[in-house]
Amino acid sequence: KDLCPPVISLALSPGSGVFMAVLVQMTIAGKSFIGGNMEIALAANLTASSVLGQDSAGTPRFSSRNCHIALVSVKTNLPSSMLPKVMSKFLDRTLQKVLPGLLCPAVDAVLNLVNAKLTTLTSEIPLGTAGTLQYALLNPPVTSETFIELDLKAILHQKEGKEVDLPTDQPSLASLPPKRDAATQLILSANFLSAELSVLQASFNLNISNNMVLGLPPLVTTMLGALIPEISRVLPPSQPVVIEMQEAKAPVVTIAPEKSFVQLFSTAEFWVSPSDSAPESLFVLDV
Repeated sequence: KDLCPPVISLALSPGSGVFMAVLVQMTIAGKSFIGGNMEIALAANLTASSVLGQDSAGTPRFSSRNCHIALVSVKTNLPSSMLPKVMSKFLDRTLQKVLPGLLCPAVDAVLNLVNAKLTTLTSEIPLGTAGTLQYALLNPPVTSETFIELDLKAILHQKEGKEVDLPTDQPSLASLPPKRDAATQLILSANFLSAELSVLQASFNLNISNNMVLGLPPLVTTMLGALIPEISRVLPPSQPVVIEMQEAKAPVVTIAPEKSFVQLFSTAEFWVSPSDSAPESLFVLDV
């Protein structure tokens, strides 16, 4: 007839998973065994533990263990004179048998919702059109008193489907930044970031022409001669220039305390396009 919002307490169980305590208050209404309507107002404490492990696909997964129901209080609308002790004990025993089948499946339902969220961890993530990224658990999850740690293996595939080799060396826990309270931290290695940028390497290639550099002088050969006087005498007369940027080698990420660096190695080839002939390369710069 009536169900109050449950009061839920959660705690991490070191080496196991999550411990859950739920205070449930409800009113059950029905026909009395002596005729008329009877209401039973009860409060029960549900306790359950869940184990955090991994399935065959390498996805973190919670499974329930040890669901128990303890009656906190039971009250009825029947006069105490009509509810002798033997009947009261019968009511308690009946509720002790009925409530686990009524309430414990709710724990499984909640864990199934959480597990459905966790399956997205191993879904393929597109990196634009350059390739895909996927995670899998490298080791079983570790639960401590204050946090859950997931060691993830990153699987990178290029657009053609070829897997990118990644170093498997793991940083020592002592080298990681301290865990902040009530926060989720994602720690990425420099090797992983370098590999991810290498998959995206072709995305950094582009051709730069006049319509891409608004506000700057026109990209023509005479402008190049003004910038670099040494080459002015070998340049053709004023003609449009296109700069072709190409990544020369894989990017490199370096991480240090308080700062990080990303190095992109490119070549910039300057082309002139005479109206009456094929494009001609002027010179190449390493960038």
